[in-house]
Amino acid sequence: MRAHIVFLACAAALTAGCESQQAAPARAAPPEVGVHVVEVQPRPVTVELPGRTSAYLVAEVRPQVGGLVQKRLFVEGADVKAGTQLYQIESGTYRASLTSAQAAVSRAEANLASAAPRARRYRELLDVDGVSRQDYDDAVAAEAQARADVATARAALETARINLDYTRVEAPISGRIGRSTVTPGALVMAGQETPLATVQQLDPIYVDVTQSAEEMLRLKRLVESGSVRQADGQARVLVKLADGSMYPHEGRLQFAGSSVDPGTGNVVLRAIVPNPKHELMPGMFVRAVIDSGVDEKAIAVPQQGITRNQKGEATALVLNRKGIVEQKVLVTSGTAGDRWLVASGLAAGDRVIVEGLQKVQPGAPATAAR
Repeated sequence: MRAHIVFLACAAALTAGCESQQAAPARAAPPEVGVHVVEVQPRPVTVELPGRTSAYLVAEVRPQVGGLVQKRLFVEGADVKAGTQLYQIESGTYRASLTSAQAAVSRAEANLASAAPRARRYRELLDVDGVSRQDYDDAVAAEAQARADVATARAALETARINLDYTRVEAPISGRIGRSTVTPGALVMAGQETPLATVQQLDPIYVDVTQSAEEMLRLKRLVESGSVRQADGQARVLVKLADGSMYPHEGRLQFAGSSVDPGTGNVVLRAIVPNPKHELMPGMFVRAVIDSGVDEKAIAVPQQGITRNQKGEATALVLNRKGIVEQKVLVTSGTAGDRWLVASGLAAGDRVIVEGLQKVQPGAPATAAR
């Protein structure tokens, strides 16, 4: 009886073991991931930087003489040409000064007309002892004084004429004029601090942007090493407006600043952009896309394949030839559309995982989806 019970127990244990073996799941297959095969190919080197527009020329209109404003002769916000009269200042006093200066010139010239012949006659008489040396010297001095008086009077006449002309306040440059700060009847003073109006030339227009000195040095080294080839002439500049649309006219980089702002570590770049329809206005915030050259060995990776570690470094998961996932630390140099430009850390042929990142981790096996 005891043997029978032992036999049954062994049979039950054997049966349970068989059922356990049948229930054990098969080992899971490595997850499939989407990969991007790295290629090295020439690609434009562009950098997108924040900037602000500023007028090509700015002229503040200030009176050169004082007086009451009689007329305002322009429409605020209109386009004016250089030399167009903007204001008329009361001119009666200046006309009277001009008339007085003309009379002073006539008087000085009359005195000279009398003194010059006297000096000549005294010269002839001095040769025959007809006059004393003192009388002759006095006559010569009188002539010189008369000539000086004529010159002084003519200078005063020219000043009076200029002051009269200044009662016509004209536009110093061509451009768009802003609002007027005075109305007819206002008293203005020569060289006053507050301008009467401001004229700005808006076509072309400047776009001032800032770039870090570190990025500028990096690009300079790439150019010097031959990795980046720059075309002859100035770099192209495209302007992206605040609503995300692209401005239709292409500009050119005019100059790069020669000093670094010690507070920000940035260098100012200035581009000049055509603005025929005055769509760009001074003070607008824009983004400038600067074409700096061509990287002959550029590596571009889809942005979803690049992440950041806890140190802030750019990283990518790469599927090696053995089907094992590796993590690589990268150095990026900017973006091109929806891709990161990789300066180092990847090589041609590397398979960067861009889909299924949540399924894998470094050291785990995976297969590339076909």
